[in-house]
Amino acid sequence: MRHAHPVETVRAAEAELMARLPEGALMQRAAAGLAATCARLLGRVYGSRVTVLVGSGDNGGDALYAGAALARRGARVTAVLLAPGKAHAGGLAALRAARGRVTAEQEVGLADFSCADLVLDGIVGIGGRGGLRPGAVPYAEARRRGVVVAVDLPSGVDADTGEVPGVALRADVTVCFGTYKPGLLIDPGASYAGAVQLVDIGLTLPQPELTALQHADVAALLPLPGAESDKYRRGVVGVAAGSATYPGAALLAVAGALRGGAGAVRYVGAAAEEVVRRFPETLVTEGGPAGAGRVQAWVVGPGGGEGARQALAEALASDVPVLVDADGLTELGRIGPSALAGRTAPTLLTPHTGEAARLLAGADGGAPAAADDLAARRLATARRLAAAYRATVLLKGSTTVIADPGGAVRVNPTGTSWLATAGSGDVLAGLAGSLLAAGLPPLDAASVAAYLHGLAGREAAGAPGAPVTALAVAEALPAVWRAVRQA
Repeated sequence: MRHAHPVETVRAAEAELMARLPEGALMQRAAAGLAATCARLLGRVYGSRVTVLVGSGDNGGDALYAGAALARRGARVTAVLLAPGKAHAGGLAALRAARGRVTAEQEVGLADFSCADLVLDGIVGIGGRGGLRPGAVPYAEARRRGVVVAVDLPSGVDADTGEVPGVALRADVTVCFGTYKPGLLIDPGASYAGAVQLVDIGLTLPQPELTALQHADVAALLPLPGAESDKYRRGVVGVAAGSATYPGAALLAVAGALRGGAGAVRYVGAAAEEVVRRFPETLVTEGGPAGAGRVQAWVVGPGGGEGARQALAEALASDVPVLVDADGLTELGRIGPSALAGRTAPTLLTPHTGEAARLLAGADGGAPAAADDLAARRLATARRLAAAYRATVLLKGSTTVIADPGGAVRVNPTGTSWLATAGSGDVLAGLAGSLLAAGLPPLDAASVAAYLHGLAGREAAGAPGAPVTALAVAEALPAVWRAVRQA
């Protein structure tokens, strides 16, 4: 599992460790790991051209010491000082001692940047806020031929949130120290980070505020039938979805649910004939959730149309976990958090940013915010929704963020833009609902569903990628389930 910690926590851990180490030892550890990564990327260090973009403070010092290490191995290293009076003195001395070149002339720096084999971005560290300062903007806009390696964080990206409030320098590789920073795992910042590599520098850190699952974590959470299992012991997921206008949403939600670990799927809604024709193993019940019989979780809302309000009310009146999606979220936004008041069973909300805007407006009583603004602040958006509705929230998007009302946050690393296709969210809703019915807590059910859904999108798209349908994503789920277990 990848663990991420905010800047304040990292700073405290660094201070505690530096108090026990000789002066400068922690920076040397970081620089050594950074230089080793750069050497691997270069392949042949001797004779290579390296440009180091140096801001003020310790981030620039890390970059300068790494540049000195590469210079000692024969690289032609130029340090470009963007804050000449504030550059790290020890790092500058080390680079000059290794016969590296130092310049504060930006025309020279831009020329070297454009032709370098490797660029070290040491402009702004994890404490930086706002976009790049004017003097650094030309480097974000200039053409380059070499690999850009960010030191701990791409300059211009907010370390705690992944927000990019202005211009930022896009990296091919980011070398982070001690722990991942949230901004490296959440878009838009994650899209600037490239491949992220972690260097252990010996920090002692508390439990993380944000995590990202990996194969082993998902494999440990997957519900597996035991020797005494039957379809009811494995869980029954109820799906209230589809309408005369959107019968396909019912089919796709059921397709995801059938592949999500529950023992049976019970469907209620207007598309019963279509569902049974396509998936004869589905249990079909007339009426709404209130008269459907025993289930262990409900999925409500995909393509629900005019019937979504009643289905939502009946499902929320039950004593089992309820996943609310699509039209169910629209209805929930109209009512507001009071619709969930008094529920003792968990609720999982699965909005995209447009639906998140309506939900927040329902909670705050104001006009909906622009979806693009919420997408740019997706960590804060997911946390606000979870707190307002006292529910677990799976916020869909380029980075899927899952937040629970207790403050835990997970981000999904497997997403692909090929999943931006009609019906993909219906498959995800059915899959997550099935995992809820199989017994996973909402945070785990949402995290595992997003992980498998992303892998299934990649599997369906193939390499190097091609358009996929939502049904193809559902059909790829068994293969990725097996792959996760076998890894």
